[in-house]
Amino acid sequence: MTKYGAIPPGYMTVGEAAKRMGVTVRTLQYYDKEKLLSPSAQSEGGRRLYTDKDLIKLHQILSLKSLGFSLEDIKERLIELDTPQDVANALEDQANSIRGKIEQLSESLKAIEQLREEVLQMKSVDFKKYADIIVNLQMNNEFYFLIKKFDDDMLDHIRSRFDKESGLEFIHRFDRLNEEILIAKEAQIPPENEQCQKLAGEYWNLIMEFTGGDMSLLPKLKDFGNFENANGEWEEKQKMISTYMESALEIYFSKMGKNPFEEENHE
Repeated sequence: MTKYGAIPPGYMTVGEAAKRMGVTVRTLQYYDKEKLLSPSAQSEGGRRLYTDKDLIKLHQILSLKSLGFSLEDIKERLIELDTPQDVANALEDQANSIRGKIEQLSESLKAIEQLREEVLQMKSVDFKKYADIIVNLQMNNEFYFLIKKFDDDMLDHIRSRFDKESGLEFIHRFDRLNEEILIAKEAQIPPENEQCQKLAGEYWNLIMEFTGGDMSLLPKLKDFGNFENANGEWEEKQKMISTYMESALEIYFSKMGKNPFEEENHE
């Protein structure tokens, strides 16, 4: 890291950078410690010095954080800003995120308007549906579309097992595993391969964590993964993952000596 005796033109102190971006000095110090955003230079007295380019990177971090990504996820998703094409890619990524948020908020708006019409026609209020809308708006609505895919029994199960923080943490772990599975699929790793079997084991463990060992929920989860008319990016991914994992899980279950899905069907 370059050191300067005085603050040269084009550089700013950590306090100035924090003020310009509306964050605390402690936040920038923490990002530096976590190797997420290090200052471009340092004064001889040890003061961190930032540039406008650093502020752009900080904006990327704050944008991804607002979408619910963990710091580890953000490290992997940050785009280098060395060329005009890099900047264009970063802006396109942010534009796509905004488009996604607009679609999600539109879904929430429809749900609220529908609930309003139902309330006007009925003598009682479906407070469960109302609570689901409110909770997911508080979650930045990122995963609101999932709620529409579960029935009331499944939603009651989710409410009993997860709060906002643990629910988001589980979904992010599930998404990270899904990305690993898709990479393995693209690499055409066969289902019997050790790497694929490891992924199958992790996939099954997450299912068991989600259900809490309640095997009666397995058919619903299996149906949840079967999208006959998938039209969203997330649904398309789940369709590919479900198809790829089906053979891997069969081998995984054969090694376990039992197939939980088949046992559930026989009961």
